[in-house]
Amino acid sequence: MVTAETFPASAAAELAVVERGGFVESRHIGSAIVLAPDGETLISHGDPSALILPRSALKPLQAIASVTAGANLAGERLAIATASHDGTARHAELVRAMLADVGLTEDALRCPPAWPSNADARRALMVDHAEKSPLHHNCSGKHAAMLTACRANGWDLETYLHPEHPLQVHTREVVERLTGMKIAASVTDGCGAPVHAMSLLSLARGLNRAGNSAESSPFALYRVAAQLLRAARENAWAIEGPGGDDTLTIERFGVFSKKGAEGVQTIVAPDGTTVAVKMLDGSNRAASLVALALLARTGAVSVKEVAAAAAERPNLRVLGGGRTVGVIRATV
Repeated sequence: MVTAETFPASAAAELAVVERGGFVESRHIGSAIVLAPDGETLISHGDPSALILPRSALKPLQAIASVTAGANLAGERLAIATASHDGTARHAELVRAMLADVGLTEDALRCPPAWPSNADARRALMVDHAEKSPLHHNCSGKHAAMLTACRANGWDLETYLHPEHPLQVHTREVVERLTGMKIAASVTDGCGAPVHAMSLLSLARGLNRAGNSAESSPFALYRVAAQLLRAARENAWAIEGPGGDDTLTIERFGVFSKKGAEGVQTIVAPDGTTVAVKMLDGSNRAASLVALALLARTGAVSVKEVAAAAAERPNLRVLGGGRTVGVIRATV
């Protein structure tokens, strides 16, 4: 059973700090691990063997499971299957089209109705006196992919999120195959789908195997994994949205980047080097920066480019009186 003691503070290391006027105002602690393309551990901080909940960082493996179960997805439709999108009209229309192709509407989605997290999209809906919709939930692409797989197999649509549904059984098998570890426990994610507890090392291994797969592989699992990561890199807008860390990181560095709620961040570099980060305080504000800084230490991305990207991101600036008086910076 996953408990509050599963990832104790004593197992964490400092990963980033918040500075204001030269004073360290806050510290982000957690765990991080970097794997070489061959799976060898290059860098480790904290305790990557401690159990975590990957949250949306599990979506790439869930999307691979949906496709290997029969969902026929490619391009932007495959990309949004692994997205935590911000609910723009473009995202919503793409999900609606995926559902329509298998004879379904948004009523089939079992993720909760939501407002877009994108401020402009939310404002536009409010001006039109629209209501919350599951299409705008950040996980709607994942759910549409799951429903597409269910349609392909004639599986029940009402219960597709139930842990013992054939799709979820298949998903657990895929997760275990890619991570190389038995799932420690399963709980319910914010969108209603199962999310599986695992170590940060297991999560990194799963994404490392996916990121080092080839579309020419004789094995469907690895062909789909390679196709998924390419689709995400080619359709960065679908993964999050304008100004989002994942979208900006993919566009700038040509990597695969996927965050998860409560301070989880994963990135697979073009050469296959893989990093996974978990912030113990649950904050995502420094997670992407820490992941990029760790990749830069291995040479997988440019140190100068990471510094330039950090300087450009407003969420890494500390403000005082409307001007920049400090920064959030990685300490790894």
